[in-house]
Amino acid sequence: MKVLVTGAAGFVGKNLVASLKNIRDGKDRTRPELSVDEIYEYDIQTDPVLLEEYCAKTDFVFNLAGVNRPKDNAEFMAGNFGFATTLLETLKKHGNTCPVMLSSSIQATLLGRYAGSDYGRSKLAGEELFFSYGAETGAKVLVYRFPNLFGKWCRPNYNSAVATFCNNIANDLPIQVSDPKVELELLYIDDLVEEMLDALEGREHHCEFDGVDAVERAEGRYCFAPVTHKVTLGEIVELLKSFQLQPQSLMMPEIPQASFAKKLYSTYLSYLPEEKTKFPLKMNCDARGSFTELLKTEKCGQFSVNISKPGITKGQHWHHSKWEFFIVVSGHGLIQERKMGLDENGQPYPVRNFEVSGEKMEAVHMLPGYTHNIINLSETENLVTVMWANESFDPEHPDTFFEPVEEKA
Repeated sequence: MKVLVTGAAGFVGKNLVASLKNIRDGKDRTRPELSVDEIYEYDIQTDPVLLEEYCAKTDFVFNLAGVNRPKDNAEFMAGNFGFATTLLETLKKHGNTCPVMLSSSIQATLLGRYAGSDYGRSKLAGEELFFSYGAETGAKVLVYRFPNLFGKWCRPNYNSAVATFCNNIANDLPIQVSDPKVELELLYIDDLVEEMLDALEGREHHCEFDGVDAVERAEGRYCFAPVTHKVTLGEIVELLKSFQLQPQSLMMPEIPQASFAKKLYSTYLSYLPEEKTKFPLKMNCDARGSFTELLKTEKCGQFSVNISKPGITKGQHWHHSKWEFFIVVSGHGLIQERKMGLDENGQPYPVRNFEVSGEKMEAVHMLPGYTHNIINLSETENLVTVMWANESFDPEHPDTFFEPVEEKA
């Protein structure tokens, strides 16, 4: 399949083209039935002569070209309606009735705060142009009214509040929020690209509009990406500030799969400057080695790394409720555990011994009510252990009590 993407250098265009190239080059195998042979990238800097060649050969058109922030409002109609006319006329000239997709905007509804919008009027004119083209030629026309978009590579201080907030907070710049209660409907770029690829496979989602809300209808006139998020400006800023503090707190906020928070965090990270791409961790060092907290979570404990020098024993304590995983990733060691108290014969419980090595990584439970230790068996190499605890360490309630695993004779 040959695919033409107009507006290929824009935010959506760059993300879509990158995904198409991954499919073309066999790097993305999630769509085994989709074959992409050529990608025609067309943008404002492209030689207009190439549009003739692309329109003659293409099997599918994604028309993402448009004007968002012109110097003069009259440019809206020229950029959003004028180029669409040129594109469709060129397709007709070559008798190419392949499917064509149009990226319109929710502003085309001209409802509420969008009433009287020159941008919205230009988008609405483009929609009707495409529908008329479909009726005239029989070509399949897919018109999408996008809500607010966000994600990597989105230009800040342009037409996305989320991009501006991410960029400014990541770079310690001020932000302005006139009303934190204002709610936005947001569409994440990866969800949008998934819908674009669905459309390429003939599985687009159709809808009608109830005001500015898309309502799925199998025979709907419009198309839409089914996964969006409605979030207030205040909620966005609160999340971003928690992300900003993570290098100091080590606390990772909840980011459930497919959640807005997860998508926003990925977006925020894409704006980090070079000097913030890495950050130091506090290593607690002594003669035995070091212990370093790596990451804390709100509900799923924390991760740490422990380095023991040759011959060193660490631990020798137990917990009432806390439990841990020890995973040796380098070196050769012995983990010992013993149940606290005495057995039915009044004798100490037997010691459980687990020999561990970075050559064969295994996770060993540190059981509640069992005193435990870890011993570096090497005489020359450090023992490196990644540790997970089910709760973040609280110095006010450490739940950690000294007790040797093996009593000295």
